[in-house]
Amino acid sequence: MSEPSTARTAAKKKDGVARRPETGPRRDAAVGLFASNLARTFSLVLVLGLLVSVVMLSISVGARDIGLGTIVEALRAYNPSIEAHVTIHELRIPRTVTGLVVAPALGLSGALIQAFTRNPLADPGILGVNAGAAFAVTLAVGLLGVTAPLGYVWCALVGAGAVTVVVYLLGTLGGGQATPAKVTLAGVAIGAVLSGVTTAIVLASRDTFDTMRFWGVGSLSGRGLDTALSFAPLIAVGIVLAACVARPLNALALGNELATSLGVKISKIRMTVILSVTLLAGTPTAVTGPIAFVGLMVPHIVRWCVGPDQRWIFTFTVIVSPILLLGADIVGRILLPSGELRVGLVTALVGAPVLILLARRKSVSEL
Repeated sequence: MSEPSTARTAAKKKDGVARRPETGPRRDAAVGLFASNLARTFSLVLVLGLLVSVVMLSISVGARDIGLGTIVEALRAYNPSIEAHVTIHELRIPRTVTGLVVAPALGLSGALIQAFTRNPLADPGILGVNAGAAFAVTLAVGLLGVTAPLGYVWCALVGAGAVTVVVYLLGTLGGGQATPAKVTLAGVAIGAVLSGVTTAIVLASRDTFDTMRFWGVGSLSGRGLDTALSFAPLIAVGIVLAACVARPLNALALGNELATSLGVKISKIRMTVILSVTLLAGTPTAVTGPIAFVGLMVPHIVRWCVGPDQRWIFTFTVIVSPILLLGADIVGRILLPSGELRVGLVTALVGAPVLILLARRKSVSEL
């Protein structure tokens, strides 16, 4: 057997996950920091514990710090005459729950896009999906007078879905697969155009400007608990759809032809991914406004730790994303001596350097 043939044979498939051959004593980076399922399970428990800690910190930290004892007391025996109890129930808990609801959707939508397009720079914000959702919501508010949160969601879903389809189609122009470069360029171009039109609509009307100026930055504050919980079912459906395609996406990493020979129906996977990304990117945008880079950063962090298996990536992403988003929200509350930074600004400040770093690394050319 020839040497190239031997090398190709050495790239094995286990549970549909592409494996590169070992080239020396150094462990292949594709295996991940936690190579065994036992290590991954133990890490999952640790990450869940970290999430609980961040949730408690989110309820505690703010313009006025609240102790753990007061938090427990407010949860067990709420007293509306105590200011700290009111702050916890009316401000901190709704804000934290909103982050817990939308963050998994933001992270998982990025992981889905990266896995399906095999584009390491993919993210709903970079590919224009968030811009499409924001454009549709702004159009509905400015021209149609929509003010109900439910109206925001349906408009955001339409905008996100339309942009997802258009970007993918533009990425396939000229025949062949949608390459990472073409998809990224198409997404950035469409996002820039839609962002410009959105800004024009907002500036054309004072009422629209007043309605959209805080929403357009991306924030967890000012959202009621009922608002976050009412849209949680849509996000849950998106997560279930993502779970359904996790194993086929492992096979798809081997290439379209080999995946097809393994029984993967690529057209079915494509439609499922588009529907899932629409729900997972559009719904959070309607609730909190556009928040970028969560879907870019979290999947890369998770992939570095657990390896290329999308089932583990998706599982960890759902848990790590709230840690990142709530952590960014906490930083935004304490960073300024007076006032606070919106969480969308904090994630942008952190995510932009990460994007530059990823773009310069040759090792992200393949997922």
